[in-house]
Amino acid sequence: MSVNSIPVIAIDGPSASGKGSVAERVAHQLGFHYLDSGALYRIVALAAHNKQIAWSDGATLGTMIPNLHIAFTNGEVLLNGENVSTAIRSPAMSNGASQVAVHPAVRNALLALQHSFRKAPGLVADGRDMASVVFTDAQLKIFLTANVEERANRRYKQLIQQNIDANYDVILQDLQERDARDKTRSSAPLMQTKEAILLDTDNRNIAQAVAFVLKEYQASLQKFNSQQ
Repeated sequence: MSVNSIPVIAIDGPSASGKGSVAERVAHQLGFHYLDSGALYRIVALAAHNKQIAWSDGATLGTMIPNLHIAFTNGEVLLNGENVSTAIRSPAMSNGASQVAVHPAVRNALLALQHSFRKAPGLVADGRDMASVVFTDAQLKIFLTANVEERANRRYKQLIQQNIDANYDVILQDLQERDARDKTRSSAPLMQTKEAILLDTDNRNIAQAVAFVLKEYQASLQKFNSQQ
């Protein structure tokens, strides 16, 4: 099987929309590999912080990335062999991820790494530009979203459950600022591609959103087979 023939489900959307939880469960249901592209940017932000590299220094960040050893193993995120699963989920690294993601040098450096996750039998990838840039030939493209107040509430509850100090108003402001940055950045802005199916999760729980994606994937398979 050639790499390009391996099916990809690309799920894009704004921060805290629930796309990661949905994508991971869809991947599990289908037996596919899973790529949390947002974690890659959080890892870059954390690595830069540890090396005292400014998040605004795109050129230096770009040269740093090839020397990072990143792995996703048994639900854990490893950076140079260290488990950073909790560290990269802090509000500070969430903000840092959005800041480093605006740099073309960072996005270009991470592109090959993201492509390497495309392995048989298939891949579910979530992020901001999975459908528009990274996997433009994805078999199914989903744009998953929710209103910003709902997303702030979800992020607040998530952090509290992880025993991480959180303030709803601060989270809401951070998400509003991230949305603005993500939509207006010059490199791979957050957008719904014309092929992407809109999935609004304001009134859907995770199980319902997963069922929606699985149904659309089966429909895409039927459409593909009918064209052969």
